[in-house]
Amino acid sequence: MMRRVYLQPLTMAPSPQALHGGAVRIAGGAVWARDFAVMVAEGGRVTHRTLATPATIVAELARLPDDLVTEGQHQWANLTRVQPPLAVPGGPLPLDRPQVMGILNMTPDSFSDGGQHSGDPEGHARDMLRAGAALIDVGGESTRPGADPVWEGDEIARIIPAVETCRRVGALISLDTRRAAVMQAGLDAGAHIINDVSALLDDPGSAPVVAAAGVPVVLMHAPGAGSGKGLHGGGDYANILLDVFDWLRDARDRALAAGIAADRIVLDPGIGFGKSLAGNMALLNGLALFHALGHPLLVGASRKRMIGALHDEAPVDRRLGGSITMALAAMTAGCQIIRVHDVYETVQARNVWLGLRDGALADVALLPEL
Repeated sequence: MMRRVYLQPLTMAPSPQALHGGAVRIAGGAVWARDFAVMVAEGGRVTHRTLATPATIVAELARLPDDLVTEGQHQWANLTRVQPPLAVPGGPLPLDRPQVMGILNMTPDSFSDGGQHSGDPEGHARDMLRAGAALIDVGGESTRPGADPVWEGDEIARIIPAVETCRRVGALISLDTRRAAVMQAGLDAGAHIINDVSALLDDPGSAPVVAAAGVPVVLMHAPGAGSGKGLHGGGDYANILLDVFDWLRDARDRALAAGIAADRIVLDPGIGFGKSLAGNMALLNGLALFHALGHPLLVGASRKRMIGALHDEAPVDRRLGGSITMALAAMTAGCQIIRVHDVYETVQARNVWLGLRDGALADVALLPEL
């Protein structure tokens, strides 16, 4: 059974002053951390766990078993490195603050807004851009549990008009698809980023398309990806946080082996895909761990079923408060891209969240002398 090491930021704060110094900035974003769990696990079972601070982390890593020291040091470097802007053909996307990705579904059966914007994608795209979306994610297939599969010809017919519309209004365009032919058609029409919920596993032609295009790709965790069981199948976990971490590391390594550049890879833990309510909560509470993989993080929890499960079985159109809460949890963990339906409200929440952090950075005079 393989033994692995994991470094998880624990004490997140809006400024280093909040922790009386000694904190480090996580991934170059607007969050800091002082305390870190150094864990060794075998088969999902944690066999060793210590706490470290930036002052003691080097010594703690040196005490790891010899076969884990280099990986531990690599993860520490990833946690503290500044993520550069994402190199997108439509223009670099800064990652020093959370960016909001607006959802443009061109599907008649999406769980949240099926068919609502198919007739006027331009109007909705313009609304989201005016509201502050940094990029728009166009999708032509519903990936909710039980959704019928879509023939790639139909998917292409759905997404091309929306991609062309988004290009016309000047949007940075992400294409939500897991099929190589759809990826190529969307890229030819002007898409800038591929967002694959199967992490390039469902279509063997996908990785070559992305590598040849040189565009960024989002690799999302879905336990059934590439298995023929459906995206939501096979969700058995020994330790969901560590299992998803390992799965994304393997997906990243496959992408690198296929010729996709490391600075073009974004990772998504796949909230709501093949996970229980408890599993989703564990992932949301442990999101900062994934920075140790060294790539920007995307989180999409908007309007998902878990919100209704946590509050009064709220229907999809009454999950805004929960969606904002999930978005703020992702921001507080340092995640760089937040995928949402309600752009205006999320951008407002993000801007207030950033303003509070600016205030914390300027508030040195209120701290007692040490």
